[in-house]
Amino acid sequence: AILALTAQLSFAASDLNTVLRKLDAAAAQFKSTSADVEFDSIQTDPIPDKDVQKGTVYYERKGNAFQMGVHIAQVNGKPVPKVIVVSGGVFKLYEKMLNQVTTSNKASKYEGYLVLGFGASGKDLEQKWDITYLGPETLNGIKTEKLQLVAKDPEVRKLFLTVTIWVDSDRGVSVQQMFDEGQGQSRVCYYSNIKVNQGLPGDAFTFKTDSKTNYVTR
Repeated sequence: AILALTAQLSFAASDLNTVLRKLDAAAAQFKSTSADVEFDSIQTDPIPDKDVQKGTVYYERKGNAFQMGVHIAQVNGKPVPKVIVVSGGVFKLYEKMLNQVTTSNKASKYEGYLVLGFGASGKDLEQKWDITYLGPETLNGIKTEKLQLVAKDPEVRKLFLTVTIWVDSDRGVSVQQMFDEGQGQSRVCYYSNIKVNQGLPGDAFTFKTDSKTNYVTR
């Protein structure tokens, strides 16, 4: 039994290494991604609750520079337009219905965690996470590799106990991510209609404000 377990572990280690090296190759070719996205915030304790946001997400990488734009169209089936942009270490949230922009300059610390499975190389992942290979899994007809990540940074571990990603290692993109925030809270992100290295719309990382827009800095 011990021999069988040892063999299994060494297979898992070599499989993980194969996946990470494929991600290195995909990252070297990676320029941009667009995808439809659904973010489910799930609470099981103390009262079961679920919050569903739907929209489109854009990622772009030029050298070490990284940008992310999330355009939320619906929250729990109702139109609640908002845009999140992360660029140059700055996080901006534009809430159209409030006509408010919230800015935080602390994004650079977490930027590497936002790019999870979108153009991140295997080396990037190894630098920030302890990784366990959980095997192959097919999601919506897409072959993925399931990886469980535990952050090496204790500050990040306070945010997420574990992160599980289902990654299409050929294209270097996540098809699904699950963030376990502990105490019965989790967040699951589903990505579909994923397009890699195709042109992004001009407003992928911007939003329109007006003279009445309120600005808040956190």
